[in-house]
Amino acid sequence: MHAKIQWIDKVHFEATAESGHTIKLDGPADAGGKNQGSRPMELVLMGLGGCASYDVITILQKARQQVRDCVTQITATRAQTIPQVFETIHLHFIVTGTNLKPSAVERAIRLSAETYCSASTMLERGGVKITHDFELIEA
Repeated sequence: MHAKIQWIDKVHFEATAESGHTIKLDGPADAGGKNQGSRPMELVLMGLGGCASYDVITILQKARQQVRDCVTQITATRAQTIPQVFETIHLHFIVTGTNLKPSAVERAIRLSAETYCSASTMLERGGVKITHDFELIEA
């Protein structure tokens, strides 16, 4: 796997992934940016959320759960001193479907967290405390 980061100007960059997709990165005005893209640490959270959401959905589909939607809300706290690493991250899954079994959703989240989500494993090994919960919405 590889990626390329191209400096545009000031603190504005364009990241290109091996797949060819690009993402803009930029900082706030007080850091010399123009707010034209996501912050790098926001991308870390989005990557974690995407990884975990992918796992949960695929596990639920394999379990023949009738999922219609899944939204993952992520909140995090960072250290006050540099480097401002993540200290805690919480993932809240809102799963919508028909006759969803809470035990199946709980199992999918647990399997993602403990076995499949490489982003979660990497962050936890780095000392980040990651927690999860969920709510179900009947479609």
